Amino acid sequence: MKHGLLIAALFTLLEASPCAGFDLLGISVTPHQQSPNMRYWRAPDPELGARVELFLRHDGTIPLTLSKDFRALFDGLAPADLIASKAWTWHDTPAARTNETLTLPPGALTVWTFNSRGSNWGAGTTHSLTLEDANTKPLALRLETPRAWLSAVTFLGDGDAVRPTRAIVHVANESGQPRTLRACRLWLPTGNADFRALHPQPWSTNLNGFPASRVVSSGSRGGFVVETGPLPLTYCAVEVETVGPDAKATSLWAHLRIKREIFDLSGGWVASKLGTSNTLHAEPYLKTLRRMHINSGMHQDVPGYSNTELFTKYPLKYMNRLQPSERYDTDAMLPRIHAVEFQGEPQYGGGRPVPPQEVFTKFLPYGPTRLPTSVTHSEERVWRYYAGLSDYPHYDAYRVCAPAPDVWSQYERWGANRLRWAAPLETIGDMTRSLRELNRPRPIAYWSQGAHAGWGQSGGRRRTSPTPDELRAQAYHGLASRITSLYWFNLSLQSLVKFRDLIEPITRVNREIRLMQDLLLEGDAFDYRRELQNGQLSWDLASVAGPNGALLFANDLAYEPDLAEKVFKFTPRDGVFTFPLPAYLAKPAEVFRLDADGTYDVKFSLTDGRITLRDRVNVAGSYVVSARPGLRRDLQARNATLMAFEKSFGFDPASNDPDFAALQRLLQ
Repeated sequence: MKHGLLIAALFTLLEASPCAGFDLLGISVTPHQQSPNMRYWRAPDPELGARVELFLRHDGTIPLTLSKDFRALFDGLAPADLIASKAWTWHDTPAARTNETLTLPPGALTVWTFNSRGSNWGAGTTHSLTLEDANTKPLALRLETPRAWLSAVTFLGDGDAVRPTRAIVHVANESGQPRTLRACRLWLPTGNADFRALHPQPWSTNLNGFPASRVVSSGSRGGFVVETGPLPLTYCAVEVETVGPDAKATSLWAHLRIKREIFDLSGGWVASKLGTSNTLHAEPYLKTLRRMHINSGMHQDVPGYSNTELFTKYPLKYMNRLQPSERYDTDAMLPRIHAVEFQGEPQYGGGRPVPPQEVFTKFLPYGPTRLPTSVTHSEERVWRYYAGLSDYPHYDAYRVCAPAPDVWSQYERWGANRLRWAAPLETIGDMTRSLRELNRPRPIAYWSQGAHAGWGQSGGRRRTSPTPDELRAQAYHGLASRITSLYWFNLSLQSLVKFRDLIEPITRVNREIRLMQDLLLEGDAFDYRRELQNGQLSWDLASVAGPNGALLFANDLAYEPDLAEKVFKFTPRDGVFTFPLPAYLAKPAEVFRLDADGTYDVKFSLTDGRITLRDRVNVAGSYVVSARPGLRRDLQARNATLMAFEKSFGFDPASNDPDFAALQRLLQ
């Protein structure tokens, strides 16, 4: 399996406890967290709960029927009672699926999930589960704080295939002793219609480990790649058997949808009215997006585009409701799909927050399909209550001259200078890390602030979109915390015409993403720290590490607000950056800097499992530590291919006035 990064869920193997035909094979506990760096009018509730998954195997001799009437009591209460009392925010137990009945064969596994609100159901608590027969001894649910967990599970494939053929699994070990990753197996359904009944597949011990020994020391991370053959696009349980020095085996668990992970770049709401036509009928606009490496957008089917050669020449994957699902859940359509995304921002819900259980219910029709779901998270203060609801969660947050749930004037970042037109750019990293850890080991995406024509002035700032530097900084704070897709808000035709000076900066960031995307997809967040200089914020240092190498990021925090112009100003400056390396990269084959123009030598030294770089950075610096020779050559060749791709359109509205005029004419 392949690996990913950072905070997610605990998977602790418990002793089998029979009850109403069930063994509790494992529990995954993902403790809630919240960033201490965000500022709101109303302080966040300090009580932290947890997202909990119960892995229950039917150990009876005849099939077991699970309907909404199946009796399951938690501390003597039905899930609906726990939702009503606000002990839980949402659950996926038989009672939540009012129109479904599951027939669970003997030996099959099913997964129940609940997301709690406060510490009474948080990590470190113990509860009871009574199933069906009130005379049966209840199961003990020990929600232990995780000491080892699957931090990222990523399914990858090759070429144009939709089905993944391998998985990368990352393990975080905080157990106090080394753990050997001994074996892995998937639990799969017999078909998508039966996705809630999972059957054990053969154990795989032929794991390509990183480190090669597959021993993950305490306080570190490691993982393995496993070749699986073509996998079905459905839900699965991942079980990883680990062994400690005492030779006792412990399994780590995860439950997630199998989808081939591809780093998609979205242009946001790309389809809009253009007179009697649509912007997706306008070839100059489509050329601009493709030249910028955009390959998806918020749309699903636009006659005159989706059913013509325009889509073939300028493909943009779908992000929308995708109904009726049978139209989109086909072998022909699946390559066109990014994700189901139709619930907007449920934390706001147009004025009424949509309860998490209602969000869960709206996604129920997609369970048996091959379509991954996504939901937009908006407010870090409360988004832990929605943790785990979708297959591919993402969030939106814009730090300059845009609506936001946090209170910008409350940030003490620049002392007495309280800004109403912007928030600290590095809070993007705080939010990315929060969402990633709440939903681990699933991948996440991020709506990054781009060129948007629809925002008005904020706090007296005249420029209503970010400057090129502000744009780059926000995107890189997300990338450094390991996202696996980025959505620009909002590359409409009107936005690109209004903010021509952002076309090339976005193109350059996208080109850089295309260069580093494999390392982001294969990797997992390895380390993060914020450095001070003379008591002031100086650098955010973060790394994403995987089997083929690591990405190291240095994000400049010494930028200053220009109080007259009301924009943030960056100055190129020298830095010395020290990053810890995973054991398997202690002696890298290559070290180099990476940006949109190619690769460069960088001064570095290696000492005691750490690398120190010396470089001059403008806004953000990215560096590659390669596990094998030749990666630099490969990325340099890929960069040449990307630049040739951009030139192949013969159209450059960022720097060619007649080409830009062609975009302008579309709006007349």
